[in-house]
Amino acid sequence: MEREQWKPVIEGLLFAAGEDGLRLTEMMEVTGLYKPVLTQLIEEMRREWKEQGRGVQIVEVAQVYQLTTLPEHRPYFEKLAQSPTRSRLSRAALETLAIIAYRQPIIRVDVEEVRGVKCDKAIYYLKRKGLIREVGRAEGAGRPILYGTSRDFLNYFGLKSLDELPPVDSIFDWAEMEQEREELYRRLGVEPQSEDVANDEDEVEPDSQKVEIDLISEA
Repeated sequence: MEREQWKPVIEGLLFAAGEDGLRLTEMMEVTGLYKPVLTQLIEEMRREWKEQGRGVQIVEVAQVYQLTTLPEHRPYFEKLAQSPTRSRLSRAALETLAIIAYRQPIIRVDVEEVRGVKCDKAIYYLKRKGLIREVGRAEGAGRPILYGTSRDFLNYFGLKSLDELPPVDSIFDWAEMEQEREELYRRLGVEPQSEDVANDEDEVEPDSQKVEIDLISEA
């Protein structure tokens, strides 16, 4: 292979390595190139990319080479990372979001009752992404927060309104969730928590709520 042909190979290796990066010895092992040759090629790539105005660069941190973006472009990457339409949802977040979407307005402890696990982190994540919002307070002890979906939720799923939500069973397997919950309890060797036990001392389930919503929309 010609000398210049090794440059895209090195670039590809660094891209594939991601945040972990590669040590010079690792690149030597993969390419079969000697250390002086590799070092010179990397320095040439650094210089050429800077002259070309490329959006990425090769940096060396603790003898590990990494392919990174330019520091001056960081505000754009932060904006992209915070965009709810670009970030993927974990299963926990998606399940929590589905419950809120179909049963809104709903308090956190009711979401946790359906899922069988605590949802505070998932709700925090969904709020930070702007997919859910606080829509009021339920009546009763503690007046816990009622959650509902936001306009960004509609944009994320390409919906014009909540009336376009698909049947809940087509996206959410309630039977499977219950089976997984029972299996988890079995493995832990504990009994399922009774329904009259609150999931959080700071937020007690109220005796009544302002609004009662059926699981499946009439739409």
